[in-house]
Amino acid sequence: MRIHHLRNATMVIETNDKVILIDPMLGKKGTAGPSFTLFRFKPRRNPIVDLPNNAMEIVNKATHCLITHLHPDHLDKVAEDFLRENKLAIICSSKDEKELKKRGLNVLQVIDYWKKSDFLGGTIEGIPAMHGYGFVAKPMGNVMGFYIELPNEKSIYLSSDTIYTDDVDKVLKQYQPEISVLACGTAQLDIFKPLLMTMNDILKFVRNSPSKVIANHLQAVNHCPTTRAQLQSELIKNKLEDKVFIPEDGQVIEID
Repeated sequence: MRIHHLRNATMVIETNDKVILIDPMLGKKGTAGPSFTLFRFKPRRNPIVDLPNNAMEIVNKATHCLITHLHPDHLDKVAEDFLRENKLAIICSSKDEKELKKRGLNVLQVIDYWKKSDFLGGTIEGIPAMHGYGFVAKPMGNVMGFYIELPNEKSIYLSSDTIYTDDVDKVLKQYQPEISVLACGTAQLDIFKPLLMTMNDILKFVRNSPSKVIANHLQAVNHCPTTRAQLQSELIKNKLEDKVFIPEDGQVIEID
């Protein structure tokens, strides 16, 4: 398995003859939407960085697209156009099926929470995700993480945009994923509590992970203040740095 980290939550998983695009935000710097904050963090149009130069070369190989939720930093207009034009097979939450079909996308398979389904010769299961602490989680809408087991590959947990919940804890301790992907940007709007895990909960996630964690959702949208350097510093302080890989945009992770 090869995992290409492109930007934010956008990644590509290559396995055998299948290439899975995840949460595509493909627009140029500043084209996906307005600033998510005006006061708490410096207002900047999103995304705040460009895609790596070779990103579309990798994206163009995609045979399937997995979408965790419909926020523009996980599915922007450029990505929608790409998915429509290429009639790429979409896998999504059953709660997003109607909206994605309305947008003209080729929804091939819908996934339910805690229900295992056949997927590319293996299985995929929807995992509940809660996009924020307290009240803010409700208006942020539904989000789905995915637990994937493919033939002759390590199991992978895509936790998506979530805080640490009992459901997350269950997957880490009972499912024992061999790879976990975690959104580490500590996103926050001008008001309300954080939308993603606080640093304490990131560290808790890493401690409870049975194996390697790949950190994403870093330094790509303006409401995520945590940097790669800050995350690495906290991991070192807590002697957890060996469990986490923090890829740069465009970096490839080889999974044996």
